[in-house]
Amino acid sequence: MLKIENLSKAYGDKKIKAVDNISLEVKPGEIFGFMGPNGAGKTTTIKMIVGLLKADSGKITINGIDNQKNIMEAKKQFSYVPDTPVLFDKIKAIEYLKFMADVYGVSVQDRERVFEEYTDLFEIKKAINDPIGSFSHGMKQKLALVGALLHDPELFILDEPMVGLDPKSSFELKRIMRERCDQGKSVFFSTHVLEVAEKLCDRIAIIKNGQIIEVGSMDQLRAQAGSQESLEEIFLELTES
Repeated sequence: MLKIENLSKAYGDKKIKAVDNISLEVKPGEIFGFMGPNGAGKTTTIKMIVGLLKADSGKITINGIDNQKNIMEAKKQFSYVPDTPVLFDKIKAIEYLKFMADVYGVSVQDRERVFEEYTDLFEIKKAINDPIGSFSHGMKQKLALVGALLHDPELFILDEPMVGLDPKSSFELKRIMRERCDQGKSVFFSTHVLEVAEKLCDRIAIIKNGQIIEVGSMDQLRAQAGSQESLEEIFLELTES
């Protein structure tokens, strides 16, 4: 579903590598967690996957499509929700959702069904005709999630998705993530909430100083650590050593 091969990105005159020759693969039907300390290269990697940054070297394929050579087709395969969604504050929420549906070519019939389902699920239906600028951070996050789910993407990419969400919405988002993967789709997300990652992810990659230092299921991470420690304990041992 998502394949990253020898990906690198450097910044500044000294060409300090934010991402240093990383490779990983997210399989169909898999929730894949991507974690690391602040400044480890998580967001830079995600921005290269979604096409907001150009890689210095390496290759990214999404559902078999090269995101550098066939940009628009690659973008049709995924949805992306950043940690702080940048939305159009002066338009109404319903106008934003209609715009997103138009961008992805979602039929009128399908969009109405999705609008109804997800605005009700995330409890923003009553505010759907309000300007986005009146929304709290959490409500903007919910609106961005609804917009990202409109075209039923094969790959759902999330950067710190639980930030700003109330407990019920966090629960519903986790349920949606699992249901999508049960249908053969994939989820790739970064988070600092290690308890969530431990319970939810099929596999996890840990990045430090731009390099992948460990990848595997919780059972594999525990086997490599030689103990039955929690993800939090394994993470701290790996990233602070």
